[in-house]
Amino acid sequence: MRDESRLAHRGARRKRAVAAVVALVLAGLAVVTGCDKQRPAADRPRPRPAPMWDTSPRSIAAVGDSITRGFDACGVLIDCPQVSWVTGTDPKVRSLAQRLLKRPERGSWNLARSRARMADLPGQVDAAVRKRPELVTVMAGANDACRPSTAQMTPVGAFRESFAQALRKLRRALPKTQVYVASVPDLKRLWSEGRRNELGKQVWRLGICASMLSDPDAVDQAATDRRQRVYDRVVAYNAALKEVCAQDRLCRYDGGQVFAYRFTGAQLSPWDWFHPSVDGQRRLAELAFRRITAKS
Repeated sequence: MRDESRLAHRGARRKRAVAAVVALVLAGLAVVTGCDKQRPAADRPRPRPAPMWDTSPRSIAAVGDSITRGFDACGVLIDCPQVSWVTGTDPKVRSLAQRLLKRPERGSWNLARSRARMADLPGQVDAAVRKRPELVTVMAGANDACRPSTAQMTPVGAFRESFAQALRKLRRALPKTQVYVASVPDLKRLWSEGRRNELGKQVWRLGICASMLSDPDAVDQAATDRRQRVYDRVVAYNAALKEVCAQDRLCRYDGGQVFAYRFTGAQLSPWDWFHPSVDGQRRLAELAFRRITAKS
């Protein structure tokens, strides 16, 4: 009987010891959990703040095509960068550089090239990176639609990838540089305005934007369908620009303002009635300035 009593007593002690250990473990877990819940806010990881858009950049590099080079704005079939909407020096235009920079002659670079297509943009961005600008302007895509035939227009997927590649290059090298992206102009609108001018139509026959401008007086179904295909492709290009730009916090698309702008004869080159005139360049500068300096 004594042996049985001792065994029972030992068993009870073991149970009490196990219960005590379990209680300590649970209490420790409660303390750890409680401490985690009460962790000071200052010690918790904070989300990285979104980069702020600077409405007063101190330097600008322009990439793109003949529009940014001022092509046909002051002479026949020649570049006229002095009236460029981005970097021009002509007071009639009041370019972005003149509107934004204290010393535009030291902080602006025109790296655009006439005849350039979107596939050329990554190379132009490489040149821009070497200048280390605080703002890069992009206007490209018209030449991707302006081809000898509609079959030769740049596919939308290739267009999108070239733009995305250019933006990735810029962002890797210059993570804080801002980007303003102008939409591709409505080429059909330019045709409808320019076809009223006989001299302009003579210049068009030299091969300017044949996919849209060839046989400018033709209004048969084939010609109408051809122009509509060019129009639809430009709409798709602009959708791609908007989509890619939206994925970058320091990229601002113009919201389709250039595409929607109703250019008239006053804003078209007096030599080719297709590219922007000096006044057209001024209008482009105004649109860009309003978008770049907007608070959001």
